[in-house]
Amino acid sequence: MSFGSARPRARLLAGLCLAVTAAGCGSLPTEPGRDTAPPPAAARPVALPGRAEQQEQHEVAVPRAAPLRGPELAEVARAWGLDAPPLPAPAPPAVKPALREDGPHVRLQGDGLPPLVRRVPTTDKVVFLTIDDGREKDRRFNRMMRELGVPFSAFVSGYLAREDYGYFRELNEQGVRVNNHTLNHKDLRRLGYQRQREEICGQQDELVREVGPRPLLFRPPYGEFTADTLRVAGECGVTAMPLWNEEAFPDRMEYRHLDQRLHPGDIILTHFRGPEEWGGSMTDLARLVIRTATEQGFALARLDDYLG
Repeated sequence: MSFGSARPRARLLAGLCLAVTAAGCGSLPTEPGRDTAPPPAAARPVALPGRAEQQEQHEVAVPRAAPLRGPELAEVARAWGLDAPPLPAPAPPAVKPALREDGPHVRLQGDGLPPLVRRVPTTDKVVFLTIDDGREKDRRFNRMMRELGVPFSAFVSGYLAREDYGYFRELNEQGVRVNNHTLNHKDLRRLGYQRQREEICGQQDELVREVGPRPLLFRPPYGEFTADTLRVAGECGVTAMPLWNEEAFPDRMEYRHLDQRLHPGDIILTHFRGPEEWGGSMTDLARLVIRTATEQGFALARLDDYLG
């Protein structure tokens, strides 16, 4: 059906608008040949590459909750079996601490080689929980750490993570950096340069493919390494190799130093393991670490904010 010329058509449409004002009415169509305003720019690209789009959609669909404070946090802590909530970590430093040779705590290996770090040089009353391997994938533990606002860093071996990389993607979305612990958890002292390159660089590539961010931190299995390890790690984009001063288990803490105390910047090692191997759960482990740090006046902070 034709409405004739543009002007009568406009009058007819205006009349229709008056008849349906309760339902609302848009502007009249533009006459052919007139310029139209360009559409508004998109808030983000129409398409993002690979996993980036999934992460973007997840962030839009599920806004991050504000951290709990005061009575609410205390109530959540009691629900998880803690007498007191964890101490809040300070804001991450605007500039990561400079690393200088420091005997047993920081060892500089040379230009282009990642330093070895057992204790981050900082005056903040913080320590860092780091969790290795990836055998146990306890989502209740993830929930506990998320609800309590306790950060940690993961160091993952591919052969253990592959059965459920979704677990580590969830950790990444939760704000946990998933770092490199080799493909197969071999003693690197027994491997030559090329095999070490396959283990370290191969896991770098696998984590990019499966999780997203390329790791800056690498921990050698068993804390053992050679000169080739340092060279390969540097070539594969690693900027630091964190070791540890304490190791945590569900029932105890083990300290490297005689005073048996935490110190600012200490790195704590533990593992993704469960009752079959440890006789305790990941949530038991978390309770012990949080209690120990809190009783000694320390907050748990994220290692990647200070190192790498």
